Amino acid sequence: MGSERQERMKELGARLRALRAEAGLTGAVLAQRARVGQPTVSKVENGRMVPSADVLGRLMRALELDDATIHEVRELLVAVEEAPETIEVPDDNALAGTVLDEAVRSARLVRSFQCIVLPAMLQTAEYARHVFESAPNSSPEAVGRAVAARVERQGVLYEPGRESVFVLTEAVLRTWPGSAELMLAQFDRLLAVDSLSTARLGIIPWRRSVPVMPRHGFTLCDDRSVVVETFRGERVVDDSAEVAAYEETFSRFEEAAVFGIEMREHLIRVMHEFRVMADFATH
Repeated sequence: MGSERQERMKELGARLRALRAEAGLTGAVLAQRARVGQPTVSKVENGRMVPSADVLGRLMRALELDDATIHEVRELLVAVEEAPETIEVPDDNALAGTVLDEAVRSARLVRSFQCIVLPAMLQTAEYARHVFESAPNSSPEAVGRAVAARVERQGVLYEPGRESVFVLTEAVLRTWPGSAELMLAQFDRLLAVDSLSTARLGIIPWRRSVPVMPRHGFTLCDDRSVVVETFRGERVVDDSAEVAAYEETFSRFEEAAVFGIEMREHLIRVMHEFRVMADFATH
């Protein structure tokens, strides 16, 4: 049995799917008319994603719903937003990292601070493979499934009406698995994400002191919950006072970070160092 929020997501998705069927439209046609990606329609209809107000509005206009049905669908979205966001902790056979992926999937505003490992939403498939392989209870099959799911869920970065803010210490860029080539590909990914209108990426350079001594990474999902990452898994916190404290801490890290052109210039300098190491390793 999923959380109450997940159940409400399924109800909203099922209603939209039924309305699409009544209109005689395929998912592909609806996506084209609403000017959203077909994966978005699929995820919403299957209760795997909470649509933003903009996306839901596009879908309803494309379906040409009457006022009463529009009100009904909007009420279903309100029920999703107001439902408790308790997330079930996976069993002992689940890989660390999967709870975080589930929490991020249903959030409209994601704010992630990391001091060692790159945020899940920014990891390349190869980087994510190393992350999951280092987790307890990892197996090749489980790692493969977890990597594929993580990459698929990163699609929310591109959804209109969503916002993601990432703040990293420079130590994240210099704590690397695998090879220098892996990190060069990872840095290309960071530059690509920073170019999105739906995402902001900040780095706290080593030359700046941190406002708070970082003890661990954490990810805020809207203002409802925070996922705290540990060696053996994740702890989901939905106590309002504790979430507010993490929001304040994130704001302090955000103020210390560089963004935009300054961030990109800093990242490119680190990339140059890795490129030198990669060239050296091939000779």
